Amino acid sequence: MANANIIHINSNNYQEEVGNSATPILVDFWATWCSPCRAIAPILEELAVKYDGKIKIGKVNVDEESALASKFRVMSIPTLILFKDGKILQQMVGLRSVEDLESMLKKAM
Repeated sequence: MANANIIHINSNNYQEEVGNSATPILVDFWATWCSPCRAIAPILEELAVKYDGKIKIGKVNVDEESALASKFRVMSIPTLILFKDGKILQQMVGLRSVEDLESMLKKAM
């Protein structure tokens, strides 16, 4: 996960990167031990490059940021939440296809 287009979200930068963001952001709640999370990572990296400047892609490690996971009632991972103007626009749970994710992203543009 060395993609420069992926923003690592934590409690310190959440408000700036998500809450106050003028750009829509798709946030992936994940963990290192989660196989579906690892499977979706390359898709998110591809989308981060494709939609650079239009939509941001962020990741929240639920093991390190349990307060953020709790705030959004993340019960299963990966959970993907699309925010626009600091508000939840859409949410998906589980491994999804690139087509599903692009369809989700287009709702924010």
